[in-house]
Amino acid sequence: MNDGLVSEYKANLPQFEALRDAAVAHTLAVLERAGLGIHHVTGRVKKPLSLEDKLRRKPGRYRSLPDVTDLVAVRVITYFESDVGAVSRLIEANHTVDWEHSIDKSKMHDPDRFGYMGVHYVVRLTPDTPGLAAFAGMGFEVQIRSILQHAWAEIEHDLGYKNRDAIPREVQRRFYRLAGLLEMADEEFMALHRLSRDYAATLPERVQTEPEGVFIDAQSMKHLLNIPPVRPLDEDVAGALQVRLLVGWPDPDRPQRLARLLHYVGVNSVGALQKELGRSREDVRRFARQLMPLLREAWTPAGGVRPGTSVVHYALLRACANPSLDPHEIVAMLDMRGVLGSQELVQAVQEAYRAFLNEAARTPSRSCHRLNRRPPEREGSGGRPAREGLTVR
Repeated sequence: MNDGLVSEYKANLPQFEALRDAAVAHTLAVLERAGLGIHHVTGRVKKPLSLEDKLRRKPGRYRSLPDVTDLVAVRVITYFESDVGAVSRLIEANHTVDWEHSIDKSKMHDPDRFGYMGVHYVVRLTPDTPGLAAFAGMGFEVQIRSILQHAWAEIEHDLGYKNRDAIPREVQRRFYRLAGLLEMADEEFMALHRLSRDYAATLPERVQTEPEGVFIDAQSMKHLLNIPPVRPLDEDVAGALQVRLLVGWPDPDRPQRLARLLHYVGVNSVGALQKELGRSREDVRRFARQLMPLLREAWTPAGGVRPGTSVVHYALLRACANPSLDPHEIVAMLDMRGVLGSQELVQAVQEAYRAFLNEAARTPSRSCHRLNRRPPEREGSGGRPAREGLTVR
């Protein structure tokens, strides 16, 4: 009988492979509709040799191919252990589950075991299964694990320890210690995820009510790009240059780069940035009018200026007045290299700053004088003053 089942499986292998691809696509679609962030989803089809070995190890257990529930398997790896339950509920809601052959391994371990605590479902497809009706009568397995559970399972399997009795007693203690560390890590990652989510949820209110207490980071900078004073000043700069402000520009790393730039020039809180941009509004516009025409080949292909352009020009103004800042590091932070080299960009900024000072001398403003006061020089190696930055003499 075993040879007959293996031969039948080989003959129908293309259909099982098609089911694998369709099952992965269907699972991805379900997860995407639910808005769940998942590490990855993969699928596999059992190799004929693996099926032959399974039938030999368990004689008489499988009388037909549908009795072998793991010929096709989909594996869902989540970032957090808490998402295992969320994915499980989605599988139950979108499939007919064969509960007799499905296992929640997290409920099978003793209290002193971490082990592989994933969830295994066996689902049976019907003509009413959306996207999988063509495979009615067939089924597949769905394995759901967190990243750390997956790491444990893979390493444990690689070591050849498929059950507790297989582990030598002198090795068990180390396994249990590692199990505790992994479980704590899983819980800490979930706690960090909750803290990050709560931080983002309360950010708008805290920016409005206590801006001095909000640190500039990627999340706060992303929020600031859409509200005053950054957004109106960005619009002013774009209007002065008679170009578009590219709202929605796909650059997920830009808030992080802008935050790092502001830290570099000594602005660390949202309140400080709000005050600085309020005081320097006209200077930022003047400097942008001088600088941007010198860099047309760098930004013209985009068709406009990106959100945060006012922050960039403010930081460059600060850098021009501070001899301890490295202009090439600023260029690297902004990822401005491309059409123009680093040295060409620095020279363009210095030329624009000279023109800015000449214009400011004709129509002086208080903010210009404040920006041009040099802060105390940072020390370089050996206690010597750091090298000159963007300062124009």
